[in-house]
Amino acid sequence: MPNYEPSARRRPLRRAGDEIDPSARPRTPFPIRPAHPQAHRQQEKFSPRTHAKNPDDRRKMPRMETPTANFTHHFLIAMPNMADPHFARTLTYIAEHNDQGALGIIVNRPIDMTLATLFERIELPLEAEGFANQPVYFGGPVQTDRGFVLHRPLGDWHSTLKVNDEIGLTSSRDVLQAIGASGEPRDVLVTLGYAGWAAGQLEQELLDNAWLTVPADLAIVFDLPPEERLVAAMQKLGVDFANLSEVAGHA
Repeated sequence: MPNYEPSARRRPLRRAGDEIDPSARPRTPFPIRPAHPQAHRQQEKFSPRTHAKNPDDRRKMPRMETPTANFTHHFLIAMPNMADPHFARTLTYIAEHNDQGALGIIVNRPIDMTLATLFERIELPLEAEGFANQPVYFGGPVQTDRGFVLHRPLGDWHSTLKVNDEIGLTSSRDVLQAIGASGEPRDVLVTLGYAGWAAGQLEQELLDNAWLTVPADLAIVFDLPPEERLVAAMQKLGVDFANLSEVAGHA
């Protein structure tokens, strides 16, 4: 089986005014909404509203038409032949997939940063217990200077991609403010960066045996340590990494 290298990392999103720089103080403390992988083709600039006057002012990320094969709320398990080091031995959660492409975040690759450090750098208090030592994750090779919060329950935030009625992916500052002040939403995974696919690209990568897919289990994301998540997802398929090269397709 030939090595396969996804090209998601080569298509950056358009940039906007609110960005997060984990190595320096940002202009505004938390990033923009996640956008579709081809959003950089649009010329208009997005300016998030960090202080909406009423609920009607809140911006929600647009949903797009659904294709026949939909892997929203699925895990992608990287096959052993994955040549791209960004994705080798990764478990990726797909937050949106439709006829225009796909967006996901890697959920098993923590980086050398805790939430306590992140909150300090973006000048937000972290008073709620149980979060300070949680790691920040490498979410993918696209826009790694921006942060995203996968969270349960869904809640009501300024810039959220609703995955389903239970879970959302938010990139606006207000969700971090709530976490720091009240500890809600309780189940969170914070990433820098994401992975994106153009229209038809994920389907082609599946045909090329770059990934296995399995319906997502949120207990794997929120209840297991990161080093156990890939194995747990593979167990849902009844395979382990040693014989994964023998398997192709999806569940």
